[in-house]
Amino acid sequence: MPGKRGWGWWWARLPFCLLLSLYGPWVPSSLGKPKGHPHMNSIRIDGDITLGGLFPVHGRGSEGKACGELKKEKGIHRLEAMLFALDRINNDPDLLPNVTLGARILDTCSRDTHALEQSLTFVQALIEKDGTEVRCGSGGPPIITKPERVVGVIGASGSSVSIMVANILRLFKNVSSVTSGFASECSPQCQRLCKIPQISYASTAPDLSDNSRYDFFSRVVPSDTYQAQAMVDIVRALKWNYVSTLASEGSYGESGVEAFIQKSREDGGVCIAQSVKIPREPKPGEFDKIIRRLLETSNARAIIIFANEDDIRRVLEAARKANQTGHFFWMGSDSWGSKIAPVLHLEEVAEGAVTILPKRMSVRGFDRYFSSRTLDNNRRNIWFAEFWEDNFHCKLSRHALKKGSHFKKCTSIAGNPVTFNENGDAPGRYDIYQYQLRNGSAEYKVIGSWTDHLHLRIERMHWPGSGQQLPRSICSLPCQPGERKKTVKGTPCCWHCEPCTGYQYQVDRYNCKTCPYDMRPTENRTGCRPIPIIKLEWDSPWAVLPLFLAVVGIAATLFVVLTFMRYNDTPIVKASGRELSYVLLAGIFLCYATTFLMIAEPDLGTCSLRRVFLGLGMSISYAALLTKTNRIYRIFEQGKRSVSAPRFISPASQLAITFSLISLQLLGICVWFVVDPSHSVVDFQDQRTLDPRFARGVLKCDISDLSLICLLGYSMLLMVTCTVYAIKTRGVPETFNEAKPIGFTMYTTCIVWLAFIPIFFGTSQSADKLYIQTTTLTVSVSLSASVSLGMLYMPKVYIILFHPEQNVPKRKRSLKAVVTAATMSNKFTPKGNFRPNGEAKSELCENLEAPVLATKQTYVTYSNHAL
Repeated sequence: MPGKRGWGWWWARLPFCLLLSLYGPWVPSSLGKPKGHPHMNSIRIDGDITLGGLFPVHGRGSEGKACGELKKEKGIHRLEAMLFALDRINNDPDLLPNVTLGARILDTCSRDTHALEQSLTFVQALIEKDGTEVRCGSGGPPIITKPERVVGVIGASGSSVSIMVANILRLFKNVSSVTSGFASECSPQCQRLCKIPQISYASTAPDLSDNSRYDFFSRVVPSDTYQAQAMVDIVRALKWNYVSTLASEGSYGESGVEAFIQKSREDGGVCIAQSVKIPREPKPGEFDKIIRRLLETSNARAIIIFANEDDIRRVLEAARKANQTGHFFWMGSDSWGSKIAPVLHLEEVAEGAVTILPKRMSVRGFDRYFSSRTLDNNRRNIWFAEFWEDNFHCKLSRHALKKGSHFKKCTSIAGNPVTFNENGDAPGRYDIYQYQLRNGSAEYKVIGSWTDHLHLRIERMHWPGSGQQLPRSICSLPCQPGERKKTVKGTPCCWHCEPCTGYQYQVDRYNCKTCPYDMRPTENRTGCRPIPIIKLEWDSPWAVLPLFLAVVGIAATLFVVLTFMRYNDTPIVKASGRELSYVLLAGIFLCYATTFLMIAEPDLGTCSLRRVFLGLGMSISYAALLTKTNRIYRIFEQGKRSVSAPRFISPASQLAITFSLISLQLLGICVWFVVDPSHSVVDFQDQRTLDPRFARGVLKCDISDLSLICLLGYSMLLMVTCTVYAIKTRGVPETFNEAKPIGFTMYTTCIVWLAFIPIFFGTSQSADKLYIQTTTLTVSVSLSASVSLGMLYMPKVYIILFHPEQNVPKRKRSLKAVVTAATMSNKFTPKGNFRPNGEAKSELCENLEAPVLATKQTYVTYSNHAL
């Protein structure tokens, strides 16, 4: 029994072995010229050896009819090719000497069930007919005409038809015996039981490669497995990753699509949007539904078609009807190939279609043979008259016959060695076409080939509407830089693009990662870059006001100090308490100088000086003021009880008290230095905004808000205490002391710092926190110093410089007289007469420059240290 191995050898010796397998002793006298004549719905050509032929001469019928319209290319052209081959074999004296090949050719009507019914003709000779029970009218046995024996079948075209016929043929066996003259040619293979072999010229379904089921089936075209691989390679070359499939119901369409899906999964990168099947017997409107269904996945513009040409044409018609011309990009299998019939009058909707066809070559002499066929010399082809009418658009009559015509070249793989692999398949070799419209003419243009590997010339391709630009058939657009893919479950070619947010950057296609704390993502979020570091610059608008106040304040302070030093021995200077005044002015100077430390670039030295002087200047100022107000308060309280002076009211005592208070501030600063050494830091959290584009690193000293509160807290305590004493001494007439100016100073200072607190801490989340807080702090400190300087010292400087006549000593009075006068004045004249020369308030402390306990001195010199 001949198997699939060695089919190349077997088919090459078909005239000697396969085609003679049914015959017993060979009789040379039986040879003769073949005669063709109609036989029912078939062509019958007599010969010594008969070959069966199956061709789709007609398409599928509708409305209950078995057959439909005539198929020129798939039917008539192929049928004539077989007749041409028979003629060449029979006319070649060397190929089969004294042997004539005959044929029995049937029309499958592109329907497997009809082909099955027709193919029973091939096995009629193998069916034993029992005539024992049948008698003629004369009583004799009937004469039964035995049909010709078919030794092999050529066909069919459609895979479903070939499968149906192969299942029938494999059930019947032939007994073959050959004469001794041919024994050397046939060897034992032709002398034993064998099934009727079948060779297809167009069936490509992968199922037919099953050696266990179709061991006597072979084909001269490659399996759809190769075709599916070629189509997957084309899809990937065109950068399509989301396609739909469309298949005719049956072995060819379903197996082809299944092979395509399998190959796409194996190779990866291609996803199937949906697989649509065309029913064997489509109902009216079925193809409109198919187009609507394909539009449900509108991004899948590429449609992979494994369908017969009738279905292909109807699909194109439905697409045109739905006004989808140019939306779909078709990729047709070899059933479409380079045929004209599927696209006739549908050129626009089919434009750009990529089709595939097994490699083929022109058969020498066939064009001339086919072009010479007429109704007179081709009567053996019972369908040629129908072809003639269809081709020339005429109705035949006795007086209306047209001879000769020009037909499209029919090609095949003739000229190449006919070989089969172990599965009976031809090797995979394909030409790739694109249906193009150029200047109003349509043609199939070769754009590449496939032989194990794809060779595609994309520059030859032309697409409707976009020229040479490749159209898209993708589920999702590529994600932009800085976006990660979130794959849709079950469809790896579909994804959502999610931007990397906040401080994330794109690590790879599927992941985002947060940048390090000191970095922010680049503009396209494909990496990280350092966060800019900022500080308060000298030329910043935020520094203008603080620097102006500081410069003016320092100049004013130095002017007051120089004035006091110049007029150090005058009554006004003495009365203001020279020692504490200089201490207070030193504190005011440090308050102004702190502005420059706050604006300077933070480093170890600058940060250390900030710790020391930011609170120290205010502590010195308020310690001196507190000492003054406390002294005034104690003096008047003591004067109410006795005439003796309070303790610790001498200048030395006042300085000791002041420096004691200041030392507490310095002690706290020293402890702070020991616990947490000073250093500068870059704070990346301070201005880590939601939008990383505005993120900044702030170069600053390591002074937190809590540390600042502790640093200024002691100064605030001194300020509040001084304010309390100012309130307590508010009843003392201003003609006797400076309690009221000190009170006004402290009230104003409290207002300044009350405004500072909400501004400073309320802007902690602002993007301009560095600038606002630094400016607020420095301005508040400068304003506090300015209030003290303006209210306490500017009036004195004014008198010293512009009214020196008031800066003279007055008469002396005892301490008892001064306190009694002050007390009585407070009771009877709350607003005593103003003495521009400060006589009364000078007398209050006149006794204090000398030791207060001196008993011999009744009157003291005119000098006032109360302020």
